[in-house]
This record gives sequence, structure tokens and C-alpha cells, in this order.
Amino acid sequence: MTELQMGAIESRFADIIWENEPISSTELARRSEAALGWKRTTSFTVLKRLCNKGIFQNEKGQVTSLLSRADFYAMQSEKFVEETFEGSLPAFLAAFTSRKKLTAAEVAQLRRMIDEYRED
Repeated sequence: MTELQMGAIESRFADIIWENEPISSTELARRSEAALGWKRTTSFTVLKRLCNKGIFQNEKGQVTSLLSRADFYAMQSEKFVEETFEGSLPAFLAAFTSRKKLTAAEVAQLRRMIDEYRED
């Protein structure tokens, strides 16, 4: 499988699919023209590229996702932490919180997540 990443414009296009799937390729092209100013051919070219990456599929003119938005961005986040912080989530959080303080609600949410996913 090709490396799973998208640029900013591809992400906006992907959002159109994720928000409307299943969607016909014709309707996708129409919505892409309205939202992104793209011609039909541009939509089909980008769709083909994202299908080749294994993110979406276009079967008989019906476009659906092979990866949900949440799964795609989870994979991107894991890759970022792995490449930038040698896979260390604590190192990532230390870097993140050195410039942005967490609210009490965010701390509580992180504690709940840690408790839920803790290895015993």
C-alpha cells in the first residue's frame, strides 16, 4: 500500500467524501466544484489518487471509504509520534504541553483515557 498521507486540499476533498458517503462520483464532482472550485476532471484525478492509496474506493460510480476519517488521522498521529518523538507518547505530550497548558477538563479526559487503555 502507498504511504497514507494527504495534503490540505486532498484532505478537504476527503472530508466531502467522509461527510456524504456513500456518494456517487458525479455528485462528488459537483460538490467539489462548489466547495473547491475544481473541474470534474480534477475531482476524478484526485479521487483516483486517493483510491490508489487505499483510502477510498470507487465501485461502479459509488464512492465509499476504506478507512474512516478517525482511522486515517489516528494512523497519521501514530506516524508523527513515531517519527518525531521516537514513538514516545510522553515525549510528545511534554513537548505539546510546554507551549499550551491543558485545561482541567482536558487533564480529566486524558486520565480517563489512560485508565481505559492501561496495560495491567
